[in-house]
Amino acid sequence: MALRVDLSHGLRSFRLELALDVGRGTVALVGPSGAGKTSVLRAIAGLLDPERGCIVADGEIWLDTDRGVALPPERRSVGLVFQEYALFPHLTVRGNIGFAGKAQVDELLERFRIGHLADTRPRELSGGERQRVALARALARRPRVLLLDEPLSALDAHTKAAVRSELHEFLRTTSLPTLLVTHDFEDAAALASRIGVIVDGRILQVGSPDELVATPADAFVASFTGANLLHGVASPGPAGLTQVVLETGGLAYTTDPGEGHVALAVYPWDVSVARQLPADSSVNHVQAQILSLVQLGNRVRVRIGPLTAEITAASAERLALREGEAAVASFKATGTRLVPAA
Repeated sequence: MALRVDLSHGLRSFRLELALDVGRGTVALVGPSGAGKTSVLRAIAGLLDPERGCIVADGEIWLDTDRGVALPPERRSVGLVFQEYALFPHLTVRGNIGFAGKAQVDELLERFRIGHLADTRPRELSGGERQRVALARALARRPRVLLLDEPLSALDAHTKAAVRSELHEFLRTTSLPTLLVTHDFEDAAALASRIGVIVDGRILQVGSPDELVATPADAFVASFTGANLLHGVASPGPAGLTQVVLETGGLAYTTDPGEGHVALAVYPWDVSVARQLPADSSVNHVQAQILSLVQLGNRVRVRIGPLTAEITAASAERLALREGEAAVASFKATGTRLVPAA
């Protein structure tokens, strides 16, 4: 593996215990704020001295507490892009990039299409332009490893989609092992081929975005990837299905086997909406009040009781959905995942 990290370190309210291999591609660590994500980056960069750990990059040992090896930050070949980019305000774009290494400045200005900004100060740049400068500065060191700390969090919603697409293209073409941390699963899914979900210093699951959605390891992973969670007690049901007596009342059915206290995960795109009880193959129906309607482009997120459905704007208009009125959210037994309750 191009980068191997094995860390154990006491943080404020929990212990960071993490082992992760990063190949020549992009791996994302996702989790809530305070989960330990940034501490991992700081340990790799040499800005945090863990109580126990081993960090190896391309066969070079950067840290091995058992052997007393701990290279200082300047001897670790790391390109680090900070959350707020941390550009030097008194330097031009050229000066910022050249601060990390002068040999490639012209090449990097061209690569990131910022040559026309070479003599511009950071305060005059847009969020997307500042990110490009920060990436160019990180690469000017000719690093073996690239670290990205919340690379899109400093951007407004209008800019974010375009910059995410640009960053995805850059990461797709680079051969550097890259570790990025974010609290946004959508960003991680767009930028990384593998994602590790971390909570309280421990990785709950590692997999591709599709794998995390298809087979979440537990209720937290399911919720973090965007699923609705319906808690209840499972037992064998009719026709080979599993029956779940829901805490909110009523029954739900799934094709996944299980017994005892569980969480039923249902993704919004697997939930259909109707005004009346539909005559279709869905066996699960929730009749409740429409609590909210949120339009996102050509899609509408509809909150019906405990469920959020995602439907087309055309469907929402055809159904004449209104907050406060009654509707039916339906989903198939095959469209559910049964996961251990948190």
